[in-house]
This record gives sequence, structure tokens and C-alpha cells, in this order.
Amino acid sequence: MKKKPEWLKVSYNKAAVEEVSGLMAKLQLNTVCKEANCPNLGECYKKKTATFMILGRTCTRNCRFCNVTSGMVEPVDPKEPQHLAEAVKELDLNHVVITSVTRDDLEDGGAGHFANTIRAVRELNPEVSIEVLIPDLQGVQRHLDIVIAANPDVINHNVETVRELYSVVRPEAD
Repeated sequence: MKKKPEWLKVSYNKAAVEEVSGLMAKLQLNTVCKEANCPNLGECYKKKTATFMILGRTCTRNCRFCNVTSGMVEPVDPKEPQHLAEAVKELDLNHVVITSVTRDDLEDGGAGHFANTIRAVRELNPEVSIEVLIPDLQGVQRHLDIVIAANPDVINHNVETVRELYSVVRPEAD
């Protein structure tokens, strides 16, 4: 493997990364920063922020555009919403972004867990704004309605590419 050129390397505060990483480990939380091997992890952790990833570390899909592990999934942690709310409080965040792996194995695609997480964060951190970056929920409107009813401030979804390239880049998601 070639070494990265100097202009591509980023520096970050090792203590800040260790602090946020330690908090995530203590509360048994995942971040897309770590699980997707994001090159900006150091920058975000230095700012004491992270994009939380709920519903486990393993995705039921194997999309070509994503670096999250796919395969056999673990059971959903019912304590995750509360743990995430505690992390938001401990990090003193004003805005939180919550994403997830895709969980096609769940009847509602994880919509109920998203809603529980939004409510837990809101209860412990009433002033924080909440952005969710949801999976496609297999296009089922009633599942999207569950997330909407929990009243996040922002609902987003990654498109990753233009429709003409779906069959090549993201054949599992439409």
C-alpha cells in the first residue's frame, strides 16, 4: 500500500479522538465515522461531534458505494436510544445527526427504533436539533410516517448518485 501524500494527511487532536471514542465505547454506540472508515473522523471528533449510527454495525445490504460491513446482523439494542441521548448530553451538542445501517430484516426497517431514539434524545436534550439520515425503509410510506411522527427537525436520505446509475452503483436501493 502506498503512503498518502502529505497534502492528503489530516492532523487532529489525539486526546479529543480518544475522548469521543471512549464515550462511544462506554455507551456501546456506533458512529458512521468509525464504521464507514470516514477520513474526517479526527476533524469531527476534535469538534466533539459525531454522526451516530443506530441499529448496529452490520448492514443487511452490500451497496457498492458504502464502506459499512454487511452480513449477519445482531439484535437491536433496546438501550441504544437512551445511551445515544446520554452521549448527546455529555458531548453538549446543539445539533445531532443520526443515521443507521439498513435493516431489511426488521418488519419496519428500523423506523420504530429511529422514532424511539428521536424521542429519547428530545426528552434528555429538549433544545437540541435532531437530523436523521434514514435508509429507504423499502419505500413503505407507513414506515416513513413512524419517523415523521417522532418529529425530527430534519429528515434526510442519501441518494449517492443519479437515477441513471442506480443499477450500477446502488441496485439494492431505489
